[in-house]
Amino acid sequence: MVSIEEFRNIALSFQETTEAPHFDKAAFRVGKKIFATLDEKAARASLKLSPIDQEVFGLHDKSVIYPVPNKWGKQGWTLVELNQVREDMLRDALTSAYREVAPKKLGDLYKVE
Repeated sequence: MVSIEEFRNIALSFQETTEAPHFDKAAFRVGKKIFATLDEKAARASLKLSPIDQEVFGLHDKSVIYPVPNKWGKQGWTLVELNQVREDMLRDALTSAYREVAPKKLGDLYKVE
């Protein structure tokens, strides 16, 4: 289980990440690209993963990490239930999402183990 505050702290720990409103959610960006959004009311995050990463993270438990159920999901957008995900798995997924959209020089600073 990951709290809203823990999610925010992890997301903002990546270099050059900013947080700003995005419709009714908070968006976490590197440059102008969003790598995660946070829906505080639903305790759910949405991450921009590659299709391969989306599939791999979803293998753990499809009720915890799963594609957004529309065309956005086919583009790698993946929902994460914060009340159910382990902190280490969320950290790895957020790292993958950051690396997916960050400039190469920034993404290379973070490796997923």
